[in-house]
Amino acid sequence: MFLLAGVLCAGFAACGDDDDDDEAGGGTGSSNGHAYVDLGLSVKWAVCNIGASSSEDYGNYYAWAETSTKSTYTGDNCKTNDTELGDISGSAAYDAARANWGGSWRMPTYDEMEELTDECVWVWTKRNGVNGMLITGPNGNKLFLPASGIRDESLSEAGKEGYYWTSAPWWGFKNGANKLLFYSGYYGLHTNNREYGMTIRPVID
Repeated sequence: MFLLAGVLCAGFAACGDDDDDDEAGGGTGSSNGHAYVDLGLSVKWAVCNIGASSSEDYGNYYAWAETSTKSTYTGDNCKTNDTELGDISGSAAYDAARANWGGSWRMPTYDEMEELTDECVWVWTKRNGVNGMLITGPNGNKLFLPASGIRDESLSEAGKEGYYWTSAPWWGFKNGANKLLFYSGYYGLHTNNREYGMTIRPVID
């Protein structure tokens, strides 16, 4: 159905001081008040989504290349439809991570998201009653991504599927961008219309 097509994380203590590696959620450091985990990859991954207070909270939803939330997500109110854009990672004007968290936080690029899928072990699980993926990095550290669903006029697929934006546009289609999609038994990169509201998991170098 969707294949075509707030409040800040309150720092290390509120977002990821869980030291139980089996449950993930624990950070290995912090930057600009937000916890991250080093998975042994080229970048460090935030412990929580933008707008979340814990690793299992869904957080805020953003249309691609927009930095504010809204009540509905449609083609009519999508600010970058029919706009030619390059990769937006690190752009304060278009990157919700940089605009809301500041510092060096940014949206993951396509290659960084692909590295997460290719170099880590993914297991569908439940954390504090929330379905999602437990991701184990090459160094054994873990990260939890909740199955936060997707928004248009309402939220759908929450608890069943996870949709996370990358910073990469869908080359050759000015209304699209690249995303991570996962559900029980599957994870991978796909394209989607920019208008939909998805969650964002920031990264930092």
